[in-house]
Amino acid sequence: MRKKVDDRIRTLIENGVKLRHRSMFVIVGDKSRDQIVNLHYMLSKSVVKSRPTVLWCYKEKLELSSHKKKRAKQVKKMMQKGLLDPEKVDPFSLFVESGNITYCLYKDSERVLGNTFGMCILQDFEALNPNLLARTIETVEGGGLVVLLLRSLSSLTNLYTLVMDVHERFRTESHSQPTARFNERFLLSIASCKACVVMDDELNILPISSHIRNIEPIAVTEDPEGLSERERELKSLKEQFHDDFPVGPLIGKCCTMDQGKAVITFLDAVLDKTLRSTVALIAARGRGKSAALGLAVAGAVAAGYSNIFVTAPSPENLKTLFEFVCKGLNSLEYKEHLQYDLVRSTDPEFKKAIVQINIYKQHRQTIQYLRPHDHGKLSQVELLVIDEAAAIPLPVVKSLLGPYLVFLSSTVNGYEGTGRSLSLKLLQQLETQSQISAQSPEGPHSGRLFKKIELNESIRYASGDPIESWLNGLLCLDVASYIPNISRLPHPSECDLYYVNRDTLFSYHKESEIFLQRMMALYVASHYKNSPNDLQLMADAPSHHLFVLLGPVDESKNHLPDILCVIQVCLEGQISRKSAIKSLSEGRQPSGDQIPWKFCQQFQDAVFPSLSGVRIVRIAVHPSALRLGYGSTAVELLTRYYEGQMADFTEEDAEAIEEPEVKVTEAAEKVSLLEEKIMPKANLPPLLVHLRERRPEKLHYIGVSFGLTRELFRFWRKHNFVPFYIGQVPNNVTGEHSCMVLRQLNRGEIEGDESGQYGFLTPFYQDFRKRFRRLLGTAFQSIDYKLAMSVLSSKIDFAGHENMDESSKSLLNVISPHDMKRLEAYTNSCVDFPMILDLVPILSHEYFQEKLPVTLSPVQASVLFCMGMQNRDIAYMKKEMKLEGEQIMSSFRKVMKKLYNYLHTVTTKEIESTLPRLKEVTLAPHSVSVDEDLDEAAKEVMEKMKAENDGTLDLESLQQYAIDDKEGDFNKALQNGVKVSASGLISVKSSRSEEDKRGRSKESKSKRKGKGDDKSRSNKKKKLAK
Repeated sequence: MRKKVDDRIRTLIENGVKLRHRSMFVIVGDKSRDQIVNLHYMLSKSVVKSRPTVLWCYKEKLELSSHKKKRAKQVKKMMQKGLLDPEKVDPFSLFVESGNITYCLYKDSERVLGNTFGMCILQDFEALNPNLLARTIETVEGGGLVVLLLRSLSSLTNLYTLVMDVHERFRTESHSQPTARFNERFLLSIASCKACVVMDDELNILPISSHIRNIEPIAVTEDPEGLSERERELKSLKEQFHDDFPVGPLIGKCCTMDQGKAVITFLDAVLDKTLRSTVALIAARGRGKSAALGLAVAGAVAAGYSNIFVTAPSPENLKTLFEFVCKGLNSLEYKEHLQYDLVRSTDPEFKKAIVQINIYKQHRQTIQYLRPHDHGKLSQVELLVIDEAAAIPLPVVKSLLGPYLVFLSSTVNGYEGTGRSLSLKLLQQLETQSQISAQSPEGPHSGRLFKKIELNESIRYASGDPIESWLNGLLCLDVASYIPNISRLPHPSECDLYYVNRDTLFSYHKESEIFLQRMMALYVASHYKNSPNDLQLMADAPSHHLFVLLGPVDESKNHLPDILCVIQVCLEGQISRKSAIKSLSEGRQPSGDQIPWKFCQQFQDAVFPSLSGVRIVRIAVHPSALRLGYGSTAVELLTRYYEGQMADFTEEDAEAIEEPEVKVTEAAEKVSLLEEKIMPKANLPPLLVHLRERRPEKLHYIGVSFGLTRELFRFWRKHNFVPFYIGQVPNNVTGEHSCMVLRQLNRGEIEGDESGQYGFLTPFYQDFRKRFRRLLGTAFQSIDYKLAMSVLSSKIDFAGHENMDESSKSLLNVISPHDMKRLEAYTNSCVDFPMILDLVPILSHEYFQEKLPVTLSPVQASVLFCMGMQNRDIAYMKKEMKLEGEQIMSSFRKVMKKLYNYLHTVTTKEIESTLPRLKEVTLAPHSVSVDEDLDEAAKEVMEKMKAENDGTLDLESLQQYAIDDKEGDFNKALQNGVKVSASGLISVKSSRSEEDKRGRSKESKSKRKGKGDDKSRSNKKKKLAK
């Protein structure tokens, strides 16, 4: 049966085509698919140009195959079963056969980025999430249609209880009932969108779309050439630069006036060739930023730039940029394969994305992709292009800047996940430096110029598009204007923390919407990575809760208070021991409950997951209130709240203050769809609840997971959080290691929690420190030494340590006496550093384990840490410590001297006892004294001499010289006047006769002869024996 279509539907489509604005249709019913043909037909009639292309997105299955041959087989089977009459042409089948349709699974929706379609069809509503919604709707051109298909519903409020696919990720063992608050807000927002119509599968407009009741056709005065005012301006700009090279051909590729001006600004900086400019391009999604950058890079190649580096979070983000680099080169008459080549990535994760372009028309030129945290590899760079800079951490972006030409591009708001920290902090700083440079040309920042470009005009549709405004409001994409200036900053001690009721926050009331937009504005301003899916997580996840820090609230003034800080937390734990043991045995980590499962995996502990805790997911402070203590105040108040210090509740009070349950569905199920009116809920609980009025959950710990930076780590350590896990593999985009820290709550409830400074966490913390020390030379070598020392808590105080000598003596098992000798030689400058290189890690590990009570200065401890724990070289320490090599080595020698002196005093005896020595001879005292021994020896010598003399001295032979009358002879000689010689001797004549003398002399001779014969005989015997 033929039926007349409501004129308002046709009018809405025609008005959208005239204004280049998109329209949206939500069709409810099982036969909604059949109405797609009619909507496409009306759109084709209104569009002057060719037949609109169609993008059809679905979850898993289409009722008809997207493959031509398979679809023909399906039609044949239906004809055989009698379900299809060949004489009656099915309009939908004809539409599928003849229409230019692109089919896409939701999980593959990234591949349609950058494409443009005239019509987008979204089926399987339960599979949609905010990211998919924005990504697919953004591909529709001005004048096109967005069609959302819903199954048959007895009431639209059934969407409030619809289980979405994404809810599966929100469920945990202890929190398994998500609430579809996002769907409720989505439906209420549709009712306020002027370009959106909700109708049934017979194209009957439902009461929720009563706003188009009085829609009228719009008369648009068109240019004779069919061009709008902005299009005429762009045309004149192209004609103005037509003959200029390389500007003219590149401007010809631009689609909007804003884009053309941006390309001219880029090329001015390129052709200046002083390499002293930073040009920043800021715009929302779909404005042509990447295309403008690509054309500018092509212009840089034509200008002769040789080394061009391009960086982005992933090569996939650069698909459009490289595409327009190639288009720009082609317009400049460069031929692919002849004058330039494309190099694609071999990494399967990057899906063959282009990572390099080699040009060799005039000379060797290169355009190369560089990962953001590889900024140290930048060398000989002339132009650096940073695309999607807001999705890169601010410190990394700062480290990428240098003495070369820099092009920055950033998405201020959009579905890709962005943050305003770039525009709020970095660009403001660059602009200030540029102003200083202009005022003082010879200052430290002299010569550095900064230019900022903003693109407001969309490529695909005209400005003022109602679908864009609706999507920005629904997903909180354009929240820059929702950060109000704070008139007065109260002291942190005057502030209070409030619990935010999510039912009221997502109810789509006017005041609730303003408060939600302000909260999301703080998120975007504080974090470098934001995603529309975060909004659905906030709304629907059963374990998530929101808190805000507000100043003193004046109830007499009827306005919303200023938000100083937002905290989002997630309740975790309460996992059964059986589940924990199963996870350990299977070696897998379920989704959700990040801290319990990571703790269970790291320590193989099946008890910790059964404890209950809370994880701080996000903490965001107002941009104008940073570093004033508001974040610390919010964390301390939250900790006190969960420790039960804010208010005392009894069991009776808990039952009395039970939070009222808000009915999710209205009593509209008795009414048909054509009569149902959708309104925001009434009788909602207060949006803000003071913590004194809400009973806290009973928890054992509070934890945080974050990217490890020195500033963040110091913040959480200041609040007595201790680390238990640091990821060994850094993040590909940020280069940061993930870190998890914990703090115990409610002491006295866990056995053994009084044993240490950190309660029951103490032994786990000590185990973590031990493992971290072991990995410093390998997995954690790249961590900044100051950060690593902070993680290790290296401020060592030996005041309370006892029995240090015992622990030091244990070093003898590691350090040998020969090692001590080498160490002594090094401290005395007798040997060089390589001689003790093997001892440095041992001594540093012992020192940072607090086993060597030696006092070191901060510089000395840093030098020991870098050389001994992280195996760093002198070049690294010179760069990081800002010291000369001689100073570093001098400090190191002093450290070794202190360590050696301590070890020497403690372990000298033990070391000497183990040294190898020659065997000592023990000298026992004699029983005879020295004098007695000498007398005895003298006697022996005298006897020996006497024995020898007895044989040689013959008294009888000397008798001839004897004087008989001695005294008389002397006297006579003296009387006779014998002269006395000078020696005192006188000569006296013997009185013996000559015969006596001869006889005696013969006897003596015969005796001597006998002795000589005996000797000769003995000599002869010896000769014979020989």
